[in-house]
Amino acid sequence: MTKIAVGAKAPRFALNDQHGETLSQGDEKGKRIVLSFHPLAWTPVCSKQMKALEKRRAAFQQHNAVAFGVSVDPSPSKLAWARELGIKETRLLSDFWPHGAVAQAFGIFREKDGFSERAVIVLDEKRKVCFVKVYPLPELPDLDEVLRALEGMGD
Repeated sequence: MTKIAVGAKAPRFALNDQHGETLSQGDEKGKRIVLSFHPLAWTPVCSKQMKALEKRRAAFQQHNAVAFGVSVDPSPSKLAWARELGIKETRLLSDFWPHGAVAQAFGIFREKDGFSERAVIVLDEKRKVCFVKVYPLPELPDLDEVLRALEGMGD
């Protein structure tokens, strides 16, 4: 499977968050979307990754962007995890069923492992892919790099 390229139109998706509310690529009209894919909830690096999204929420908003955590974990698990981590504002999206379908559509699903790569994908207001980076599994995504990419998109 090939990773989605910068400039490509984002695939259609609809995922439930930790509260069971659905988000689709058509939501958040007029805003940029940052999809922060992480392999599995309840793991140390993934926990740091989601806490960082929550902490940098205002910085994303300054660039007309909203960030979401995405993994194959089911919504109830994401809700318990969000509570454990103190995540109050950031929506954690469940790519549980069909298993990993959104990660597959973006070309970042690890078939042999059953979860996504650790990756960040940024969509512009028209849902075109503007930034894609896959990180080594033990590495925390560089949110400063993502924010610079958003800044480079202009406002």
